[in-house]
Order: sequence, then structure tokens, then C-alpha cells
Amino acid sequence: MKSGNSITKRLLFVIILLLPVATLPLWDRDSKVIAQTQDTYQNLETFTAILHMIQESYVEEVSAKELLEGAIKGMLSSLDPHSSYMSPDDFKDLQIETKGSFSGIGIEITIKDNVLTVVSPIDDTPAFKQGLQAGDKILKIENESTKDMTLMEAVKRLRGPKGTDVTISIHREGWNEIKDITITRNNIPLISVKARTLDPGYGYIRIRSFQANTTKDFKKALDELTGEEQLKGLVLDLRNNPGGLLDQAVRISDFFLNEGLIVYTESRLEENNLSYSAHKNGSQYTFPIVVLVNEGSASASEIVAGALQDHKRALVLGAQTFGKGSVQTIHPMSTGAGLRLTTARYYTPKGRSIQATGITPDIIVPTAFLTEEELEKAREKKKSPHFIREKDLRHHFDNDKAPQVSEDDKKDDTVSQERQEVLDLIEKDTQLQQALMIIKSAHLFSAMRIQ
Repeated sequence: MKSGNSITKRLLFVIILLLPVATLPLWDRDSKVIAQTQDTYQNLETFTAILHMIQESYVEEVSAKELLEGAIKGMLSSLDPHSSYMSPDDFKDLQIETKGSFSGIGIEITIKDNVLTVVSPIDDTPAFKQGLQAGDKILKIENESTKDMTLMEAVKRLRGPKGTDVTISIHREGWNEIKDITITRNNIPLISVKARTLDPGYGYIRIRSFQANTTKDFKKALDELTGEEQLKGLVLDLRNNPGGLLDQAVRISDFFLNEGLIVYTESRLEENNLSYSAHKNGSQYTFPIVVLVNEGSASASEIVAGALQDHKRALVLGAQTFGKGSVQTIHPMSTGAGLRLTTARYYTPKGRSIQATGITPDIIVPTAFLTEEELEKAREKKKSPHFIREKDLRHHFDNDKAPQVSEDDKKDDTVSQERQEVLDLIEKDTQLQQALMIIKSAHLFSAMRIQ
């Protein structure tokens, strides 16, 4: 294969040209840089020798393009779980993730301890409805082992046309065996913000992920909640939020901070270090805030929780977060491909690194959602025996000054379907119950006058 040998030689020549110039006078070069460059040359010789041997002797003919792409993917996967090479198709898929919708099962995944792991399921998606949880380890996809499978390869296998099935084999902490789960793919709408009123004066906003329109949608939701009546408190739900766009996380934090750092980054190159600070934007959101987090809260959601926690602007409640505190920079390539490269680490305003540790809540409440059966049992326990009260005694005095309830008031007291959904949501969700109780308490204590 003379042609293969020729390609290899030309490749080595091009790589040498692209390397830092090492032929300058020694007095102009740092000795460490020279040593590194010499070491690089030696390793490139090994690389080109192996490439030549594969092209000459491998059992099947392999194109130089396939070999080089494989080498690039292997090089990046040896760095960290988040650096990767994206083919032109993969790069297009990444751009879709922050804008429109896609068809799949609805989970955010990563490589953790060399195992494909669920960061978080996306609300109301097939994966969420099938009960997948943050931390689940995906060991097989369609009976094929995920060992040595790249993130982009796994994403491709999990996505597919709406209505088609995919079977994954997962293991969860506490399980004695692997379980196969078949999930029917569906369109995954990337709805970023969801809001509702928990109780009169107490709002709830859920951010599912940080996308291009998150700040706009959040502001609209907040205006609607504050427009109904004066907000006494807000629950900001960042649970199972895998992150997304950094600038959106910064802007959400800025809604509730008037000064000081929100987040800063540190990289090898000082000129690449960034810091983001709050601005006085005239907004006066002075109500108490509880931020909900759990094991599926990662990256941008950890930035928001950390910033509000460090500035003591919000109380963080829930479970320890995922701990993705690194910055990925996307480099578009001239071929249409893309390079995702980890370039820095995130730090909270007080200098805490999120990486591999996450955010520790101020109040730890384990993640637990009651099933319908568990909910029914809890309701039964709440039913206390009937105690005799004054009104049950014979010949008791009536209270002629008690407020009279009109027929219209009785009708208004009927629980609407929407209100019942909120009540059911709170009843099933122990973390949300605690959050609502805390912001109510905060409002009541703030209204008290200490003599």
C-alpha cells in the first residue's frame, strides 16, 4: 500500500508544520517548552508508524479519515467526560438542543466513573414517565454494551423517530440486578419555564433547562405571578435541571441580586478567565426565595443555586447536586464539525468550586415522591379520630358573632381542578412541602414586630 505510506508521510509533514516552532535559537525558548516539543515529535513518530502499519497490514482496508477521526475521539475522551469531537450531524443536533425540539426518550446523560449515567430525566417525557432517575447507570442500549461508547454515540442510539421503541438496561443503587426498560420515543419539547401559584401570594417557577429563551420566559412568568397579587414568597425549582447556557443562568441570578459576583471561571490562560457580576436593574423582588435542588441539578442550575446561596438571597433546600463545575467551549470547524473542549472551572461568589462536589443545600431533604399507593396510605394516617368539641355538647351556646358563610361563598370554596392539581403536587412532593412551609414561615416572621 504505497499510497497509504504516502498519506502517512504527508500527514506527519503537515502536523510538524502546525506544531509550535522549535527551530528558534535556544536562548529564545524556555527549556520546558523545548522538552515538551521534543516529546511531542517522538510521540507523533509513534503515531504515524502505527497509522502506517494499520494501513499496510490491517485485515480490512480502512480510510485515513476513519482512522484520524477515531484518533481524535480517543484523544478527547482521555481528557474528561465532557470534551468531545462532533461530526457535522452531531454538531447540528447540539444546536437543536438549545432551540427547538427533538425526538427521543428525554434524558440528559454523561460519563461518570467510565459508566454512561443519567444526569436527569426531562419532565413529562417518556423517560420521566417510566421512572428513570438521576444517577441511574445505563449499561446497555438495545442489548449493546455502553462500555467504551462515546456520549454522542449514546445520544444517537437513544434518539429516533417518534413512536419507535428503545430498550435500555439500567442499574440503580440499591438494586440487586439489572433491569431492562423499554421506552417509546416521542417528541421532546424543550419547554424551559413552568409557573403556578401554590397558595395565594406564594409562587412557584420551575426551570427545566437553561435555553436561549429562558430569561424571557422566566420574566414573563414572574410578572404574571406578581401581577396577580403581591408575592409573599417564591419557590424556584431547579431539580433535574441539567444546565444549559451560562448567560441565561447569570441573567436569572441577576433578577434577585443587586451587586457582587454571580460566578467566575478560572482557566490555564489568564486572558480567558471570566467573571459575571450583578447589576442594579431597578427590580425590587424582596420576597423570600427557596431554591429546590437534587441529584439531577447540574452545571448552570448549580451556578444559580450557588450564587443565591452565597449572597444569602435564597435558602437552598433538597439533596446534594450533581457537581458539574466545568466550562465547555464549542469550536465550530471549517468542515461543519465541532469541538467541545473543557476550558475552565466554575466558582461561586465565595470561591467554592462546584466540580465533583456540587452544592450542599442549607436544608437537606432527601428526594422522595410518593406513589399513589403511598399517598393513599399517608392520607389514611392523617385521618384522626373525632374529638368532642364545644359545639358537640348539648345546650352549647351559639356564637352569634361568627362570620356568616353565604351560598356564593360556599360555591367559591369548591376546589377547582387546577387547584386540586396543585394540592396533589404538594402532597406527593416532600421537598416542595418543606419549601412552601419555610417561605410561609419567613413571611410571617418578617411581619412580626419584636418588642
